[in-house]
Amino acid sequence: MIRNDLRNIAIIAHVDHGKTTLVDGLLQQGGIYRDNQETVTRVMDSGALEKERGITILAKNTAVHYKDTKINIIDTPGHADFGGEVERVLKMVSGVILLVDAAEGPMPQTRFVLQRALELNHRVIVCINKIDKPDARLGEVEDEILELLIDLNASDEQLDSPMLYCSGREGKASFDPDNLGDDLTPLFETIVDYIPAPEGDEDGELQLLVSSIDYNDFVGRIGIGRIERGRLKVNQDALITNFYSEAAPKKIRIVTVMQIDGLNRVPVEEAKVGDIVCFSGAGEISIGDTITSTTCPEPLEFVKVSEPTMEMTFAVNNSPLAGKEGKFVTSRQIRDRLYRELLKDVSLRVSDGDTTDEFRVAGRGEMHLSILLETMRREGFELACSNPRVLLREIDGEKCEPMERVTLDVPNEYVGAVVEKLGQRKGDLLEMNPLGSGNRMRIEYLIPSRCLFGYRSEFLTATHGEGTINTIFAGYEPYRGEITMKFTGSLIASEAGETTRYGLYQTQERGRLFVGPQTAVYEGMIVGENPKNDDIAVNPCKEKHLTAIRSAGADEKLLLTPPIIMTLEEAIEYITDDDLIEITPKSIRLRKKILNTELRMKEMMRKRRAMEQGK
Repeated sequence: MIRNDLRNIAIIAHVDHGKTTLVDGLLQQGGIYRDNQETVTRVMDSGALEKERGITILAKNTAVHYKDTKINIIDTPGHADFGGEVERVLKMVSGVILLVDAAEGPMPQTRFVLQRALELNHRVIVCINKIDKPDARLGEVEDEILELLIDLNASDEQLDSPMLYCSGREGKASFDPDNLGDDLTPLFETIVDYIPAPEGDEDGELQLLVSSIDYNDFVGRIGIGRIERGRLKVNQDALITNFYSEAAPKKIRIVTVMQIDGLNRVPVEEAKVGDIVCFSGAGEISIGDTITSTTCPEPLEFVKVSEPTMEMTFAVNNSPLAGKEGKFVTSRQIRDRLYRELLKDVSLRVSDGDTTDEFRVAGRGEMHLSILLETMRREGFELACSNPRVLLREIDGEKCEPMERVTLDVPNEYVGAVVEKLGQRKGDLLEMNPLGSGNRMRIEYLIPSRCLFGYRSEFLTATHGEGTINTIFAGYEPYRGEITMKFTGSLIASEAGETTRYGLYQTQERGRLFVGPQTAVYEGMIVGENPKNDDIAVNPCKEKHLTAIRSAGADEKLLLTPPIIMTLEEAIEYITDDDLIEITPKSIRLRKKILNTELRMKEMMRKRRAMEQGK
């Protein structure tokens, strides 16, 4: 059976190339909204963090209608850290729309997502987006896309993929770059004509691969996937099977079945082959499981998602200010939350740490883990976390480390500073090409993942905020040895109390401050940065001694430089092996692992002696 009334597609692209904005246009012209209905931009970015940062974190499903055809659309993330989201949802579709920025051209994540789509033999519709940008370079970008397809061993059919020109923001698409047209009709027509309709045995035994998981307080866990064979009905008995598991299938009963229509989930009594459905009743369902009939338990093979490349330690907060701002503070609550995240994030790994209060959490990158921390923080969790560490592997008896392919777009006047810094961080220069009109340079490096920790803020400073940096995992290579990447020290509070203007005025002579007046601090808390590579104990709570001739407003004349208030990502980049970040719903504090000044100094001396003896 061929479902000519249905098409399943995913929109894939590098970050900020306009996926979610294009979906807005498709929804608008697909009849989802009433004529007088108020709409919002980037409607698919429904999470608070997604709206704030302007990025897509989770893949989302929607559906529009064009003439007699229903088109299921999956909006995918562009950041490399959320590549696991892209890999798993591609199993639900028959083709992809590859979106490429008309000025930037194919970028690292473009290569990654396109490679995954080609491996699954999906048909590709190429859309060059943002062609109304003043620095658009259509001819060059077309050639770059073709080169990328050839480089990724695309088939003859995939090399002949249709190419459209569009402006997602304007909601227009065309086959002619000089005439954008009035709407997205050319894109709708291409989807219907070029993307294959789902086909399968409508009357065969049920087979549904679970590619995504949602959760609802009323019905519990909700599985999302495409029916590969047969039908799914309400109150139907079924089995949970898994291609990679030898465990016996588990029997379940389907409680609800929903199909996606626009932005809503519509309950239905039955769905058939090719439909993307949401269903409840399978309390122990996981991503990669197959729902089958009770008489024919044949699981489907699931795409193997890339393994994590770095890990952090999440621990119970044990600082002197612990428990004052958080709602969930115990190891049991943190453990339950982390293992709940595993149900819907296939790229995450969680294991017990060295103590009962610690957990090792491994992910695809700094942003992947920082988004999880920020989400937990907003939910009311209070915890501490370490700096990120790369996961080393032994390959053919040799210690190897993860590498990143870094693409940087830099104004010409800052190229020297960028190349010098990346050379210091053991990066290998791969390519350097002028971009567009020649005012900017595109530089590509191969560099160890650990050598990029803390580099993003340094890069933005070096390029005066005008540079862009993108990374993609590039495999494992032999370990490149130790490297010093931080050349500054910390200013550490030597006693507990509340900071005073006088104490901070005395402290700021030593370096940059991280705290302002009347802030609670404790011994071992990092209150500033020392420009020299040494930690210094300071007392920001120091009071000025009273004298008989002191004027009432004497403290007002002490001018303080504004403190640096770090975001969670900046704090993760800043800390070293000896530090922790204390994360609460209200605060982000930096601290030393050993809070006591005397004990910390003894440990420092012990490490120094051990290093000298090692030499």
